[in-house]
Amino acid sequence: MKLSRTVSYALQATLLLAQEGTAAPVPCRRLAAMGKMPERFLLQILRNLVAHGVLASTRGIEGGYMLERSADRISLLDVIEAVDGPLASTLPCSDGLPAQSRSRLVKALSGATNSTRRELAGVKLADLVPQTAKAR
Repeated sequence: MKLSRTVSYALQATLLLAQEGTAAPVPCRRLAAMGKMPERFLLQILRNLVAHGVLASTRGIEGGYMLERSADRISLLDVIEAVDGPLASTLPCSDGLPAQSRSRLVKALSGATNSTRRELAGVKLADLVPQTAKAR
C-alpha cells in the first residue's frame, strides 16, 4: 500500500498530537518543527483534518490544533480518508476485458479494499503511541 506524502504528514501530525497527551492546542509551527515537516503544507493538511472532524483548532495567541476525540477513538482509516477521500477500489480501464473476467477482478479488488479498510479501522492512534507518552 503506497501512501502519499500528504497522508504521511497527516498521520505524523496526528500521532505527534496523540503523544503530547494534553488538551492544550499545539501550534502548527511546533508540529512542523517536531516532525520536520514543511509548515505551509502541514497547515493545509491540518485544516483538512479539522474539516473532517479528526482535529479541532483554536485561534489566537494560545491557539493551535488538538485531537477532536481521544486517540483510542481515531483510526488510521479516519486520518487517511480525511486526507485522500474514501478508500475504494476502482477499475477505470477494464473495457477490453471479457465481462466475466472484469466481474471477477472487480470482486477481488473490492474484497482487498474491504479487508484493508477493516485493518486500518482497527488500528487506533493510541495503539501507535509509545507507552511512555500514554502514561503522562
